[in-house]
Amino acid sequence: MKYYIILFLTLILSSCQNLVEDTNEQETAQQCNPEISFSENIKPIIDNNCVQCHHGNRFPDLRNYNTIKDNISIIKTDIESRRMPIGSSLSQTDIDAISCWVNNGSLNN
Repeated sequence: MKYYIILFLTLILSSCQNLVEDTNEQETAQQCNPEISFSENIKPIIDNNCVQCHHGNRFPDLRNYNTIKDNISIIKTDIESRRMPIGSSLSQTDIDAISCWVNNGSLNN
């Protein structure tokens, strides 16, 4: 009898943990704006915070969509960890915008 009680409690507790994680992932996905635009939202952030260093002399060159897209995983990792930009940090709103754009397919829109 004790075995069944322990098994039952384990199942209930593990299912609650999974539900919490799924809910958090859904909330994050819902907060992301699917209409975020490269030209209107992302490019100005990069131009104002990154291009002064990443303009051809330093890898990666972030002056155009193609090189940004080619290096997007590095960019996302570096801004989310706040490793970049050196000497400052993007606002959480800017970090969220870039992450959202990446999660939505990094479109040239």
